[in-house]
Amino acid sequence: MCETENNEVKLTRSEAREQAFMLLFSKSFDDEPLEETIEDNAEMFRGGVCGYAQAVVSGMEVKGEEVDAELSKYLKKGWTLKRISKPSLAILRLAAYEILYLDSVPDGVAVNEAVELAKKYTIDESGFVNGILGSLVRAKEAEK
Repeated sequence: MCETENNEVKLTRSEAREQAFMLLFSKSFDDEPLEETIEDNAEMFRGGVCGYAQAVVSGMEVKGEEVDAELSKYLKKGWTLKRISKPSLAILRLAAYEILYLDSVPDGVAVNEAVELAKKYTIDESGFVNGILGSLVRAKEAEK
């Protein structure tokens, strides 16, 4: 569960992840500081932005270049991240961050949740999201 600061609204991890996706998606349209993105979007969420969503988006602020470099390894030849739709890219970044940096989130859960977000927020890109993240997970497991 994820609670807001005043403990009034409890969110499931899926709901908190969806908040993180929405913040990352919103952030893809501008270069404003993270605090402004969270503040500008807080009213979108009943009870404000969840701590988990804030932590993931903050983590992406710090590790974004590493996450993008990792995702780029699994794109088809000639593709770049700029070619990916903004919703799919936000979903990929969120899941890749969880896979690479959050031991508390099993890799399979991160992939499954990303696929569900892609089904909800993209037009037929869930297979693409699943393929990229599956390649990332397999590469991560091969390194162990």
